[in-house]
Amino acid sequence: MAVTAAMIKKLRELTGAGMMDCKKALVETDGDIDKAIDFLREKGIMKAQKKADRIAAEGLVRVAFGEGNKTAAIVEVNSETDFVAKNEEFVQFVEDLAGEVLEKGNMPMDQFMEEPFGEGTVKDALTAKIAKIGENLNIRRFTKCEEDGVVYTGYIHGGGRIGVIVGIKTDATADEISAVGKDVAMQVASMNPKFVNEAGVDQAYLESEKHILTEQVLNEGKKPEMVDRIVQGKLKKELKEVCLVDQPFVKESKISVKQYVDAEAKKIGKPMEVVSMVRYEVGEGIEKKSDDFAAEVAAQVAGN
Repeated sequence: MAVTAAMIKKLRELTGAGMMDCKKALVETDGDIDKAIDFLREKGIMKAQKKADRIAAEGLVRVAFGEGNKTAAIVEVNSETDFVAKNEEFVQFVEDLAGEVLEKGNMPMDQFMEEPFGEGTVKDALTAKIAKIGENLNIRRFTKCEEDGVVYTGYIHGGGRIGVIVGIKTDATADEISAVGKDVAMQVASMNPKFVNEAGVDQAYLESEKHILTEQVLNEGKKPEMVDRIVQGKLKKELKEVCLVDQPFVKESKISVKQYVDAEAKKIGKPMEVVSMVRYEVGEGIEKKSDDFAAEVAAQVAGN
């Protein structure tokens, strides 16, 4: 039997499953709606769909590296609870996804979800994990890093709460820069710099900060002719706090990160320059649900 748009629409209304999942179910069951519903249930798709509106703000970050650390990948996958984030099967799933990103590279999330993965697609694998684990899971973001002449190092903090990749332009090998790279990655994890250096500072950020600082100085009653000089001084101080290479090195605060890297480069006789960084922190920016038991009881009473 030919599968029509009307049949797909009806199955979507009955199950809440996605259009492509509904179409596949109907094709597999020769257009039988009841059998198609059973098909979706068997595949765990309906079960996954019901969990899709639950907030997933916990989870895990993992990193992966290619040969010689000339490439690197980082991925964040969210779960509803920290308990699931420690589940061995979930951890392996996230690690496998990091490897997938390392192999396939950067692309839109929709495209990534349709990439071949295991016995189906990334989306199929995610749906299966949701059905098996029993929580809403979400592949939130990923990045592959690859630049000529750059060697990558990384650091995972708190068992996967924070993941960092740092790119160092150098002639040295991954082994030769591993200690330095880890130190810098730990700096990124703990101090959360916004930019690598002043050259990489976003112009919009600069303009916004200048405006804020100008208003602050004017409100302090400073003379108008002094405002620009004061603002420039404050901005320069602020940039040292938000730019990685200018931050005081956490292990030795009397020197900057750049001074530390330069000193280590001199020791091995090969230049090293920090040129890139990626920092993922689990759940950052996700509005977590706050359960209100009293409100929940009141809603149930009202419903009854």
